Amino acid sequence: MKEGFKVLSLSYKKAPVEIREILSIDDTLAKVFLAEFNQIAEANDLLILSTCNRTEIYYSADRDLSLEIISFLGTKKGLNNPSQYLQYFDSILHADAAAEYLFRVSMGLEAQVVGDLQIINQIKRAYQLSADAHLAGPFLHRLMHTIFFANKRVVQETAFRDGAASVSYATAELVKTLAQGFIDAKVLVMGLGEIGEDLAKNLAETSFTVNLTNRTDEKLEEVAANCGLPTISFEGIKEHLSDFDIVISSIPVKDFIDIQDLKTIPDNGLKYFIDLSIPRSISPAIEAITGVNLYNIDEIQDKTSQAVQKRINAIPEVEAIVKESMSEFNDWSREMEVSPTIHKLKNALEEIRQEELKKHLKNVSPEIEAFADKFSKSITNKIMKLPVLQLKAACQRGEAETLIDVLNDLFNLEKDPVKE
Repeated sequence: MKEGFKVLSLSYKKAPVEIREILSIDDTLAKVFLAEFNQIAEANDLLILSTCNRTEIYYSADRDLSLEIISFLGTKKGLNNPSQYLQYFDSILHADAAAEYLFRVSMGLEAQVVGDLQIINQIKRAYQLSADAHLAGPFLHRLMHTIFFANKRVVQETAFRDGAASVSYATAELVKTLAQGFIDAKVLVMGLGEIGEDLAKNLAETSFTVNLTNRTDEKLEEVAANCGLPTISFEGIKEHLSDFDIVISSIPVKDFIDIQDLKTIPDNGLKYFIDLSIPRSISPAIEAITGVNLYNIDEIQDKTSQAVQKRINAIPEVEAIVKESMSEFNDWSREMEVSPTIHKLKNALEEIRQEELKKHLKNVSPEIEAFADKFSKSITNKIMKLPVLQLKAACQRGEAETLIDVLNDLFNLEKDPVKE
């Protein structure tokens, strides 16, 4: 495993929604972070993951950069004393543990709702941003593709991805429960990002009325057509909030709905608001209105259902796949450590081969020269085979460093070509 791979993590396990929304990183800030952080401290394999439930920075560096990361994030977000938030973060400084944690997050094992389907797409998006910024080196590229293959195995070999055990699924279950308290419940889904779109799909087959709205009409029309649900214009949407019994928002605009927007709601009216956004799009102040109830993303609990239980039962299978994938990745990582030595040894033998050919093939025919070249290459390839096999075997035993030193001494692989 490459030394120096680390993660600084803030998640729902330790930080409440109020803290997570302060420290959330949208795509714009992520791009700035990737472009500018190396001016503060040197890091590579930089990956920034920010979802409703977590803000995590994965990176490779010689030392712990937690303070620098939090300070940089605080500066960009205009926080007066960013160090006060350090208590909400966890640092994983051992490379093996950090890589395994990224595996677990990607599979949905660390999700608030076990097996969350959105997380793997969010991981892919974070990886794309890192690659676009040229901050994903061979280590991160290999790690991410190993994770994606492991995820494919989880889908194909286990029941962990069956059903729709995600934040949107848990929300749909809650909405169905709340709707039972109304004769003909009217539901509004605001915002059709990944969570909103998935929620719309989960609510498409219900018996009550579900309306969709979104800031962009193109996306609204697309989702509405796919789900067979009616729409309402986003323009002036706040004026129509009182028409609905249950309002779900996944619009990442802080306090988009405030108490002032609900003045038309009767005091004796029963209303439910569900906020799936970070930052929170619905102000907690609205609960001061009689009859109004607000659920935020931390209160969307894992619903006991057959699909969720199947996922819980499948966790040991998923963890076994993670363990196997980590073992394969560690094998590759260890072999990468000896790759420079193998390359140097090949170059050393090729240099000897070329020198001998020049010495012994003066004034020979092209046919003899071609034969000698082919024959000598065959010999050097056979000579290379055993050291390469032994190096790879030493990798598995954790003894590669000793053999590398022996080969360096035998073939003078560390020689300085400038001095020769």
